[in-house]
Amino acid sequence: MRVYWPTTLPALARAAQEGRLAPGPASVHAVTPALRDYYADADPRDLEEELEYVAMTDAAEQSLRLLAAPDASGAAPRRVVLALDVPDSAVDVGERGAWTAPERSRVQVRTALVLDDVVSVHVDDADAEADVRAALAALPAADAGDEDAVFTVEACEGHELLWYDASELPLLLAVGP
Repeated sequence: MRVYWPTTLPALARAAQEGRLAPGPASVHAVTPALRDYYADADPRDLEEELEYVAMTDAAEQSLRLLAAPDASGAAPRRVVLALDVPDSAVDVGERGAWTAPERSRVQVRTALVLDDVVSVHVDDADAEADVRAALAALPAADAGDEDAVFTVEACEGHELLWYDASELPLLLAVGP
């Protein structure tokens, strides 16, 4: 099963040194029954790709929240998502029916997430940094229901994450933001 793990550049660098991204159980995002239900009216020709994109976008929102954590101060304001292939049997999908982002795609992987399972790395480019900083500042107000703040947070979604093959991870980390 393809899953999307949200992280930050400093956390990814630490994990890459250890060779293990996260111990199990790990909270990630994937195409779930709830996500399929939510997009039931989508064009079936593009459905799988669209669902995977939504799951990755939900993971990017979680990456933004990781950047807002106190221990992430000083991290480059860039969302980071890793796509991994893990055995279906290691994934707990949970209940059907959570239709809100990012809960609609959240799953648990019971096993550790390891570098060998990484398929691709997705990272904001420098052009997104200003919007990510604004979103980080607006998160508390957005969570409290302020519609302007919600709009500011959602502006990050206007930036497509850059795609890197898993083999490019060492280069990405060496170059830095």
